[in-house]
Amino acid sequence: MDEAPVAAMIDAGRSGERDADQGTRNRVQFAALPYRITDEGELQILLITSRSTRRWIIPKGWPMGKRPAHKVAALEAAEEAGVEGKIGKQAIGFYHYDKLLSTGAVARCRVDVYALDVRRQNSAWPERKRRERRWMDLTEAASIIDDGELAPLIRDFAPQAT
Repeated sequence: MDEAPVAAMIDAGRSGERDADQGTRNRVQFAALPYRITDEGELQILLITSRSTRRWIIPKGWPMGKRPAHKVAALEAAEEAGVEGKIGKQAIGFYHYDKLLSTGAVARCRVDVYALDVRRQNSAWPERKRRERRWMDLTEAASIIDDGELAPLIRDFAPQAT
């Protein structure tokens, strides 16, 4: 996927955080759980670091108008982690976290998570200079993820046949 169109699509939908900041939109986000099966048959998850605190997270973002949630998750994975693939249309679960808003207030957010079977990993992507990305097994990913509700979702993840 070309970097410019992805960035333009993401920027077009960035109003979600502004709206959440003003309390005019539900505080819901959509995330991708990027995974792959190695040649050795090992299931791996891709985690990225957050831009500010450098915690290990999964790609996520605010709603983008009428764009379906699973497509938002796929776009966030392309922008934040540089991966593309087949995204599930149904959420595999959700978790909550507290987001520090630009006003200094803390908002409780629900994040709906969609499995992303990674078919392509790009060497160049929009946020490559602001984030690290790393493939790891389920146990390691669940142990280093900072969001307590997300850890069991990762630990128990089993991809559906596609």
